[in-house]
Amino acid sequence: MAKLNTTPNVARADDVYEMLIDAHEGKTKPESDAFNARLIITLINHIGDADIIAEALAVAEG
Repeated sequence: MAKLNTTPNVARADDVYEMLIDAHEGKTKPESDAFNARLIITLINHIGDADIIAEALAVAEG
């Protein structure tokens, strides 16, 4: 069974963070919230493993 990777795993993480921030530029709070929801659903679909998704949800919950 796969396990959620919680160690840093993004090449050029600062660039990726900047892309995320830039994607929100000019959006209202509701537009940003909707964008985040669509992004999350897209990434959940990409992951495709319910166990990994459940683990990620638990990590995000804190």
